[in-house]
Amino acid sequence: MKIRKSADRGYVNHGWLESYHSFSFTGYYDPAYMGYSVLRVINEDVIDAGQGFGMHPHKNMEIITYMLQGELHHEDSLGNTSVIKAGDVQCMTAGTGVVHSEFNASNTQKTHLLQIWIFPERKLLDPGYSESHFTRAQKQDCWCLIVSHDGRENSLKIHQDVSLFATILSVDNALDYALHPDRSVYVQVAAGEVEVCGQHLLAGDALMADGAKPLTINAIVQSELLLFDLPLHGTIDIFQQ
Repeated sequence: MKIRKSADRGYVNHGWLESYHSFSFTGYYDPAYMGYSVLRVINEDVIDAGQGFGMHPHKNMEIITYMLQGELHHEDSLGNTSVIKAGDVQCMTAGTGVVHSEFNASNTQKTHLLQIWIFPERKLLDPGYSESHFTRAQKQDCWCLIVSHDGRENSLKIHQDVSLFATILSVDNALDYALHPDRSVYVQVAAGEVEVCGQHLLAGDALMADGAKPLTINAIVQSELLLFDLPLHGTIDIFQQ
């Protein structure tokens, strides 16, 4: 079990954008944090009103956007145009190549989101796009499956053996998660304050564990978390196919 503290993440402030990098990204490099299992990027972005990223390309990556606050206008070379809001989850298969833009759709409010990159199971997949809204009630004090390899339980589908769960945990409530011995888990605290197996975690903190004992997560205050059930860390040969 390993803890990644929020304050130890990479950080950049471009004026219009504040971004915290859990793993090495662009100008932030830490050889100890190049990814975890098939996770490559978890960026926590806060984008000023009316600002954003112009058209830029991606290739051979599964990209997930988890909206925490505000609105984000998305447009891509596949012809998709959308505004996603808090509670929405967006998945994009970059595959052979996608160009897209992302802008804060509000002229007055900041946008707060997590952008997640996952290595796909193989290169040069056909590009694709999907999005869905997951209500507070769906996530309240339970594990809500939002992204999976097979799209079960109305989750969004990606091309990798990953199950991504979200929860909003009420104060003093607890959730368990039983991890298979041949799997790894990554828990990201999006908001709040929790205790996980005796470890105290704040917003922005994360916990990594390989084939560990069952996790018990206790909410000290109301908290929002993401849990990634992943292939066992250290056993994956990226792009082996």
